[in-house]
Amino acid sequence: MNESGKTVRVIVADDHPVVRMGIRLMLEMGEGIELVGEAMDGEGVLQLVSELQPDVVLMDLRMPGVDGLEAVKRIQATWPQVAVIMLTTYNEDDLMIDSLRAGARGYLLKDADLQVVLHAIHAAARGEMLMQLEVMERILSRAERAPSSTSSPQRSRQVNLTAREQDILAAVARGERSKEIAARFGITERTVGANLTSIYTKLGVDSRAAAVAVAIERGLLPRQA
Repeated sequence: MNESGKTVRVIVADDHPVVRMGIRLMLEMGEGIELVGEAMDGEGVLQLVSELQPDVVLMDLRMPGVDGLEAVKRIQATWPQVAVIMLTTYNEDDLMIDSLRAGARGYLLKDADLQVVLHAIHAAARGEMLMQLEVMERILSRAERAPSSTSSPQRSRQVNLTAREQDILAAVARGERSKEIAARFGITERTVGANLTSIYTKLGVDSRAAAVAVAIERGLLPRQA
């Protein structure tokens, strides 16, 4: 159960039966988590979300028909209270960034171990953003190597974040919660919130995940974030 004592209801969407079976077995070993549905494509997961109203969806980025990216956009547009975690491999960097911009709460590698998966589900149900460090490092490394000529006009626009905002954004990219960020920098959670609001305004976003995605695209995060 989560902090409120409520069981976290989960849907898994992946077109590979072996992946779904592996996740199913993992979830059976987790406390306070109930697998309420499985889907093999985007249309299926959208139907299940509509019918079951889960707390969390674990969803593959690449699926036949409606893919994971389109599905997360539709879920966030219609059921914004549902947290979506994208399941990914090591060769889907651009799609991962796009999924964060679309409203995904974070992403997990398909070979993540049991405790990582269970922690991610509970964190997403609490409204937190989550990043696996090795995936974040890969994305940041790729963003650094990407030539500026491929950048969008929005990416090239100057964004002036204060030093404190840069620190908080890096902490957000590590998946830290507001109270953890506040403790790290010796400030109040209200101050963290005010800084996040300013960051959102400057980046033209409305969520932590989207802020991290835009920051990656614009080179605003250091590798060690």
